[in-house]
Amino acid sequence: PLLGPEQEEEQEQPQIYMCVLWYAGQLGITYYDTGDCSVYFMPDMPDNEDLKLLQKVIDEVLPQCIVTSAKQDHNIAKFLTNMGTATGNVEKPEIVLFPNMDFGLEVSKQRILSRQFPFIPSHMTATEKILYLSSIIPFESPLMVRALGGLLKFLDKRRIGVELEDSTIGVPILAFKKFVLMDIVNMDQDTYCVLQIFKSEVHPSVYKLATGLKEGLSLFGILNCCRCKWGEKLMRLWLMRPTQNLTELNKRLDVIQFFLLAQNHETVLTLQDCLKNIKNVPQILRRMTLSHTKVSDWQALYKTVYNAVCLRDTCRSLPSSIELFQTISQVFTDDLYYIASLISKVVDFEGSISENRFTVRPNVDPTIDEKKRKLMGLSDFLTEVARKELEMLDNQIPSCCVIYIPLIGFLLSIPRLPTMVDKNDFEIEGLDFMFLSEDKLHYRSARTKELDSILGDLHCEIRDQEALIMHQMQTKILEKSAVLNNVIEYTAHLDVLLALAVMARENSYSRPCFTHRHGIHIKDGRHPLMELCAKTFVPNPVDSGEASGRIKILTGPNSSGKSVYLKMVGLITFMALIGSYVPAAQAEIGAVDGIYTRIHSRESVSLGLSTFMIDLNQVAKAVNNATERSLVLIDEFGKGTNTVDGLSLLAAVLRHWLNQGIQCPQVFLSTNFHSLVQLKLLPDTPLVQYLTMETHQDGNELVFFYQLKEGVSTVSHAANIAALAGMPPKVIARGVEVSELIRNGKPIRRIDHPSKESQLEKCKSLVEKFLCLDLDDPQIDLEKFMSQEVLPSAASIL
Repeated sequence: PLLGPEQEEEQEQPQIYMCVLWYAGQLGITYYDTGDCSVYFMPDMPDNEDLKLLQKVIDEVLPQCIVTSAKQDHNIAKFLTNMGTATGNVEKPEIVLFPNMDFGLEVSKQRILSRQFPFIPSHMTATEKILYLSSIIPFESPLMVRALGGLLKFLDKRRIGVELEDSTIGVPILAFKKFVLMDIVNMDQDTYCVLQIFKSEVHPSVYKLATGLKEGLSLFGILNCCRCKWGEKLMRLWLMRPTQNLTELNKRLDVIQFFLLAQNHETVLTLQDCLKNIKNVPQILRRMTLSHTKVSDWQALYKTVYNAVCLRDTCRSLPSSIELFQTISQVFTDDLYYIASLISKVVDFEGSISENRFTVRPNVDPTIDEKKRKLMGLSDFLTEVARKELEMLDNQIPSCCVIYIPLIGFLLSIPRLPTMVDKNDFEIEGLDFMFLSEDKLHYRSARTKELDSILGDLHCEIRDQEALIMHQMQTKILEKSAVLNNVIEYTAHLDVLLALAVMARENSYSRPCFTHRHGIHIKDGRHPLMELCAKTFVPNPVDSGEASGRIKILTGPNSSGKSVYLKMVGLITFMALIGSYVPAAQAEIGAVDGIYTRIHSRESVSLGLSTFMIDLNQVAKAVNNATERSLVLIDEFGKGTNTVDGLSLLAAVLRHWLNQGIQCPQVFLSTNFHSLVQLKLLPDTPLVQYLTMETHQDGNELVFFYQLKEGVSTVSHAANIAALAGMPPKVIARGVEVSELIRNGKPIRRIDHPSKESQLEKCKSLVEKFLCLDLDDPQIDLEKFMSQEVLPSAASIL
């Protein structure tokens, strides 16, 4: 069929509505996503009284509304009350309380089983429906079932997305999907911010003011080469959920490795061509449940199904040893052929586009075909009827025609004569006047009435029958929606892995290796964002062992690359934990359960905290939560307060970790507190390794090599950095002078204070003025002498 031009719509921002129950240390969560009209559930999981798991889910899902029971434990009540105050950049969600009886287990089960879901075949009996739902929803998780019952109650009450529809139409639920937070690497929003995993910027286009944001220079921005919307969404989800599951990570890397083989380049292009035609199927299915399907929806659905079949056929020709290819080959069932065949045989795309409504092909319904034939031959027939009508009209009427108007029927149209002035002049014997339009008079005659009775309202009848066929098609497709949900899920996986493979090929990334030992070993590591911005980038190694060098202390001048090195370690580790190739010649990543950072100070005005307090909070998170499998990145901690106090805190934190022995986390720390080494505040232990960034002083110019080497830098080269920053030379010279005096223990002389010789001359001059003064002379004004001579001189001397 001929597919007309696509009419892509601006998608509304999806809304998340969550229902939460916590009881006796168990947590049950469900939520509804308006983006794909799916309900997500998390089987009952243990969560302590601090509710860290719940906080992790909320941080990831970002619900607009949280529904819970009015009768609840004080821990979750306190948690929900304080939510939104801990972070200043996230709006607090609406909290909705329902009576506890709405969350009863039996009530909730009945609410689930009695609801009509479009993906359940209509021919199923009640018993078969229970068995079908039991295969999807884990009814053995009572808290989750109760939360799901409460969520359904909330959706029916709020009528999310169907507020203006008839009360008989419920909120569309197209699928139930499992939401799992297992083996997730712990990372807070500060870490995401400083590593630039995501970065939103104001969109420069005035046409994007509704959303207002675009992705800036970030890891997500450079990795996102996805061809379809659902691939982009899944990539964002993977970046939000770095995992410790080595099996899952190696599965992803196997697919990327296959796509990077030179002989598979054509396969990659074929798959990408198919993926860009995968459209917003959940939105189409939602419209089907509401009977709001457009012509463009049928086009998009046909194109999606057709390309999904192409993806399946391609994957069947690829090695079945790769699990993703095998899964696509199996779950993309012949139901896709059924849907594609149904659409292509029934939908008349050319007619639908021209009439801007759903029309069916010929030979689908004999009744419709007959009525369309009558409608097509109507023009010649009406001309003949009009000729006969004209023979019976007054000779003054020069012409007439018979027209058909939907909902009104057949009418005799006569041009208005000059003699026809008012309504009384419109009356013609044997004709019933209907209305005047554009100087044409419209009448009903005996023949037009006969046509109405014989032919009827053809247009409306055809439309009604085609609408009935469309409704039947929608029902059949919704019953097969499971395969369409599989298409969205697995094409998203394929799209993300293809995007990662493209990025790996273009930037010479390598496959990371994983080990259960603790440590990070990287050869020639590069910062994935910095190497795209800098003309040349100097790669550096990382060698953090299991029993030695677990704490790396970097010293060196400002601008020598210490912060970039810390972020490089964090980003390479993070990329490995999402299953991506990494910017390095080789990388071996040990077990990592969390990444903690103290690199940049967050905005502090909205939080009501000082910058140093925020820095302390970030380090406190690492001290309290980091384990021997954690990675900690600290940049210039302690500089926000008194030098001695900051140095003492830094040394105390490092000693705390050193006291843990080989159980301490992998720590990478940069500092300009050279006294940390000079005063020997840390013990001499193999766990500590001192590193510096190589530089060379060429006269007054400082040359940066950005190369890591062992050792300690004792000079900060602050004057050279100040010169590069454009500081006035006079200020720099004075700074160097004061620094040398402090370093040598000498007093600092004020540059605005006069010299001793000058002071002595001024004193002599003042004494001579006193000696020359004749106190016996009555003409002398002593007050004037003091104010004009003595006081100004004394002020200049002092």
